[in-house]
Amino acid sequence: MFSDPIADMLTRIRNAQMARKPFVDVPYSKFKKTIVDILEREGYVGQVRFEEKKDGVCDMLNITLKYQSGKPAIQFIKRESKPGHRKYTKSEEIPKVLNGFGLAILSTSKGIMTNKDAREQGIGGEIICSVY
Repeated sequence: MFSDPIADMLTRIRNAQMARKPFVDVPYSKFKKTIVDILEREGYVGQVRFEEKKDGVCDMLNITLKYQSGKPAIQFIKRESKPGHRKYTKSEEIPKVLNGFGLAILSTSKGIMTNKDAREQGIGGEIICSVY
């Protein structure tokens, strides 16, 4: 059993893209689904499907990976806040990833959102991961 399921999901995505896989399966949770939906909306991954297992095996998220002229759409993905070291930020100090070209995903009091949305709404929170 792993202690950080979000880091496990990000590692699965990173490894699948390095191996040029067309898709990756990740165990389902609502938190992971929300993160992957943000990645889909921002254009870092393709279609995301939910697969329900009937035989007692855990439900899975099937994530279609995107490639642009042979290179993965996600060049860098990193877990920022970890179970042993949480990273929180104020609304004024929300980081810009790759000088605004990247994306940070935050968990705020109003839900999980991108750094741009949190900055517009003026709320801070826990920095989940950075992507570009």
